[in-house]
Amino acid sequence: MADPLAVAVNVAANTNQPGFRGPVYPDGSFAYVPIPESAATLPRERFPTDEPLPTYADLDLPFAVPADLRETPVHMDPEFPGVHGRARASYGDPHGVKARRIAGLGPGDWLFFYATLSLRPHGWGGPGEVEDHSEPERDEFDPDGDLAPDWGAYLFAGIRVERVLAVGDDSRGESRTVDRDAAAALAPTNAHLKRDPFDARVVVAGDPAASGLFERAVPLSTPEAGADANRLVTALSSDSGRGPWWRRPMAFDAEATATLLNRIERT
Repeated sequence: MADPLAVAVNVAANTNQPGFRGPVYPDGSFAYVPIPESAATLPRERFPTDEPLPTYADLDLPFAVPADLRETPVHMDPEFPGVHGRARASYGDPHGVKARRIAGLGPGDWLFFYATLSLRPHGWGGPGEVEDHSEPERDEFDPDGDLAPDWGAYLFAGIRVERVLAVGDDSRGESRTVDRDAAAALAPTNAHLKRDPFDARVVVAGDPAASGLFERAVPLSTPEAGADANRLVTALSSDSGRGPWWRRPMAFDAEATATLLNRIERT
């Protein structure tokens, strides 16, 4: 088998959805906070599996979410075994720019996930009604030296790929989705299968034993500024690190993936 390749995509809560970033703590531990479900969804009886649409109140978070957010449904994607009550490793995406990168992955490759996270002290109580975007007082909690001040981009999880379902554009240039029945057989609990209409251009199922959250978030930003990319981006990935790099998918060749996996294993 060839050495694995990797793609990293941006996911999870941000200042647009639901209005705050997830926290990264002084020792590099963190909380994975999904985005709200922004699309129409099917009635529960039409889900591939008999389960409710989760809300923020259902999440296993170490802080309180605003009261007016608790009953908001979440888009639980990606999902990882043992995280927020999930049992599978899967990811779906409707966006061509990410789907095309992910479509090139095969069994044994890695789909990594990164998020913008805000530096918070242990015991942080939550965002409240209005998120405080001011920079924390670093001296109050002595964060690790590789963490970005205020906010930064961090790798936080990965799926070791078992199978990818993907499509491109048809001959008329119109976007298509993967076959819904095939997606339901492969990843029946994936959030996109709850949407009406189903919209995923790529669906990934992963090895549940090898996939999941990292013990510690891996910085993609420099310790000086969240908007500045470090060498994991500029030297190893397909991205230049210029402009809003923290919103773009990044591809890693086999050598870069090996380096990245070694870095993740040291967390």
